Amino acid sequence: MKVMVGLLFAFLLSLPANAQDSPFRKESKRADLSGTSMEVITSISEIKPGDTSTLHIHHGEESFYVLEGGTIELPDGKQVPFPTGVAAVNVRDVPHGAFKVVGDKTVKLLTVHIVDKGKPLCDKPPAK
Repeated sequence: MKVMVGLLFAFLLSLPANAQDSPFRKESKRADLSGTSMEVITSISEIKPGDTSTLHIHHGEESFYVLEGGTIELPDGKQVPFPTGVAAVNVRDVPHGAFKVVGDKTVKLLTVHIVDKGKPLCDKPPAK
């Protein structure tokens, strides 16, 4: 029994390191990008107060638009506004995320990923 519990625990610990998705993301549509080996994925992410987005990368580009803003806390403890209406692009293989939603407002994002087909949507950044 101890071996089974140990194996289960080890498996659960390994999930974030190879995370292919965010628990906050709900996919709306996925389609091949014509003439390429990439795909387009449209999603809505809702990150509630107290939830933390992990540091991650994408194998392609991620465009996002803040549908409902709030306040986030960065890894250094600094709290900053994440206002409704902000749009930005996270570029290929550049680590991002690693913020916590603070206050009483859920942050809601529309995301569009254009990523390599067959690779995980999210990955752990390579060790430095």
